[in-house]
Amino acid sequence: MRILQVVAYFYPAWTYGGPVRVAYYVARQLVRRGHEVTVYTSNVNNVCSRIDSQIEEVDGIEVYYFRNASRITDRKTKLFITPEMIPMMRKDIHRFDVIHLHEYRTFQNLVVHHYAKKYAVPFVLQAHGTLPRIMAKQRLKWLYDVLFGYGLLRDASKVIALSRMEAEQYRGMGVPEEKIAIIPNGIDLSEYANLPHKGCFKKKVNIHNDKKIILYLGRVHNTKGIDFLVNAYAYLLKNTKHNNVILVIAGPDDGYLSKAKELASSLGISSNVLFLGFLTEEEKICAYVDSSFVVSPERFNVFLLVPLEAAACGKSVIVSTTNHISHMIRKGEFGFSVKYGDIEELAEVMGKMLNNDDLVTQMGQKGRKFIFGNCDAACAVSKLEKVYEEIVK
Repeated sequence: MRILQVVAYFYPAWTYGGPVRVAYYVARQLVRRGHEVTVYTSNVNNVCSRIDSQIEEVDGIEVYYFRNASRITDRKTKLFITPEMIPMMRKDIHRFDVIHLHEYRTFQNLVVHHYAKKYAVPFVLQAHGTLPRIMAKQRLKWLYDVLFGYGLLRDASKVIALSRMEAEQYRGMGVPEEKIAIIPNGIDLSEYANLPHKGCFKKKVNIHNDKKIILYLGRVHNTKGIDFLVNAYAYLLKNTKHNNVILVIAGPDDGYLSKAKELASSLGISSNVLFLGFLTEEEKICAYVDSSFVVSPERFNVFLLVPLEAAACGKSVIVSTTNHISHMIRKGEFGFSVKYGDIEELAEVMGKMLNNDDLVTQMGQKGRKFIFGNCDAACAVSKLEKVYEEIVK
């Protein structure tokens, strides 16, 4: 099949979160299966600063990096306007059998929706958890939905939900049951088959080998529960004898870094909290390997990738009970879930894990086995292929 993947940002724009990784994994797997894959995206946050649009080949994928005309390029707003995509879409849409749209409220989706409807080219939409009108800009999100979003959902041949929770969100937006396909995200297990030796990350960031690491990995944003984690860590240090543990917060600043540092300072734990910024893929895996366990305290997320990656590295995890990934962690027995905002409970669970290396090791082993048996990105792509074939027929 000739497949067009459309995403607002693409490889190597890893700092913009999970959708870019999923789009890249999907496109790469589809190429390996013999499909002709093209990606339309913006040139935001690429390795080279681009002024004009560029066409490149990435792992066999034909990628069109269209010039971003918007001055708003922060990770929070993600308003990427690519006007040069319009004539290209009009000219080339006939050569695609199916189009896969990633995320929901994007300029790129508006362009594709218009021409796909005009020329009767089927498309699927994968919102990646962006459907709810929560947190910032709720009125603007409502306006987008009224003017464009409901039509986009109505005309999609299929929508991809990452979990039952997201499927319910689609239903709440008026999408009929028969148009919803639940396909959980997977990860590229080949990246975790041969793990690095312990100690390389600690050596790189100058952490003594005797110190234990509690790791948070992800965007430093106010919705990610970092304040919850920092407060619980401070409570842990104050009320227990765990003086040999460092909290490492690794990930790009998404508007909350200065406040997170101020919070750590106000709690008197600045010397025990290490803010590292963005990590490369290699550095990330080394960080997982050297950590004692990983905490992803975000309150709501339809499907977090970090706990999967951590478990693939043989690490146990802690998440919030309101996060959908908690169901998978419970099933695989590779971690704990706590009530979001309950500082004492999170501190207690972290203390329990720090006190019991055997428990943590056993959960890590179970997690690695579970991930390698259930969360291969190739399996998710196989299900996507069937969706594509169904709507093309």
